[in-house]
Amino acid sequence: MNSKAVFFDKDGTLIENRPFDWGGDNLRMLPGSVEGLRLLHHAGYALIIVTNQDGIAHGCFTEEAITNMEITLRIRLATAEIPLSGFYYCPHDSQGTVLRYATHCACRKPKPGMLMQAACELRIDLAQSWMVCDILHDVEAGRWAGCQTVLLTNGNETEWEMSAMRWPDLLADNVLEAAHLIMATDQRQASKSRRPFENEAE
Repeated sequence: MNSKAVFFDKDGTLIENRPFDWGGDNLRMLPGSVEGLRLLHHAGYALIIVTNQDGIAHGCFTEEAITNMEITLRIRLATAEIPLSGFYYCPHDSQGTVLRYATHCACRKPKPGMLMQAACELRIDLAQSWMVCDILHDVEAGRWAGCQTVLLTNGNETEWEMSAMRWPDLLADNVLEAAHLIMATDQRQASKSRRPFENEAE
C-alpha cells in the first residue's frame, strides 16, 4: 500500500537560508520546523526533502558537501526522534559553469522530477501528499506532481509570477502551522469521502 508524504523544500522552509554555510552549529532550524515535522511524523506522514542545489553546477560547492549537510540534518532531527524518509537534491543548472551539471533536467524545480522519483522509490501516493515550501517554483513542482501545496508566508517569495499551477492550496506562517493545516484538511477530506458510505449503511 502506498503511503502519504509531506515534501519539504529545505532552505528557507526548514532551515535558515545561509548559502554555502551548513556545517555543524551553522545549520539552524527555523522556528516551528522541528515541532511541525514531529507532528506530521506522529500522524503517519513520510517526511521527504526535495531541494534545488544549483551551487554545485556553478562550482560553489560539491555533492560531497550536500551529503555532509544531509547527514548533519538527519542527525539533528534524529535527536528529536524525527526520521527523514528521503532526501533528494538537484545539482543541475543549464547556465552552470561545471560542464557535468550544466544541463537541462527533469529534477530541477519547478519540474516535479524529484517528487516523482521519491514516489516511485518510496511508494508514495502523490494524490494524498503535500508540498510545503517558501517560493512559488516549489508550489508549481508540487502541483505538477499531483500534490496539494502549502506556501509559507515568510517573505522569501519576491517575484510573485502567478499562473494556474502556481496557486497554493493553503498559506501558513511556518512549518508548525502548515502541519496543523495539513492534518485538519486531510481529516475533513477523509470525513467527506466516508459520509456517503455511512449514509448507505443507515
